[in-house]
Amino acid sequence: MSGALAEAWFLAPLAALVCGLLALAPLGEQVLARGVVFIDLAVAQAAAAAALWIAALVDHPSELAAQAAAIGGALACAAAVALAARRWPAQREALIGLVYVLGAAVALLGARQDPHGRERMTQLLAADVLWAQWAQVALLAAAAVAVLAARRWLARNGVFFPLFAVAAALAVQVLGLFVVFAALIAPALWRRAGASWPLALALALGACVAGLAASWLLDAPSGACVAAALAAFGLASAARRAGKSPVRLPPS
Repeated sequence: MSGALAEAWFLAPLAALVCGLLALAPLGEQVLARGVVFIDLAVAQAAAAAALWIAALVDHPSELAAQAAAIGGALACAAAVALAARRWPAQREALIGLVYVLGAAVALLGARQDPHGRERMTQLLAADVLWAQWAQVALLAAAAVAVLAARRWLARNGVFFPLFAVAAALAVQVLGLFVVFAALIAPALWRRAGASWPLALALALGACVAGLAASWLLDAPSGACVAAALAAFGLASAARRAGKSPVRLPPS
């Protein structure tokens, strides 16, 4: 009985990672095609900054309020990034990088206003995925369904940027910024190296499971372990790409 309960408890973090990959990987393909790799860091950091400030300004904010603040911050950042990409395309990566630094600085200032700000900030950077809740999984699943349903239209700015902002804001609350970035980029790199979508996603999920297993066996933070496993998986795509012709991603 205890073994069955342990397995059931393990299903929520695994489901969160599956839904996160399904929501983020198609967006990552667009990120690489558009050449705006820093967008994830900038948008996720803006979501984290908004969540930190709502926690600093409101005593024990509800989960709904925290999510609404995070989504609002992410949408504002995505709008700024879309403007920069359209108005100043030659400097867009530099500008997006500065937007990320601005979000990080605002997050630090917000964390200083909250007695538990340091812990909250660590959680938003490298969340303990093992404590994912089913309500959070449901939100990630909804984001995944929306992204997959709109996949053929993701090349349009009016579809890509809002969906990206909402998906990143929801994912960073559950998975943390490091896992979100790795889940966005690593499968897309394997796609560019010639892997099919089913293979890229299956390998990414395998990396997530390996990270969770390492966390369990080593009694180490799950977010850091999963992020490291996904990053290593993404880096391994370079070896495959060296021997194969890369897949051309859809144009922006």
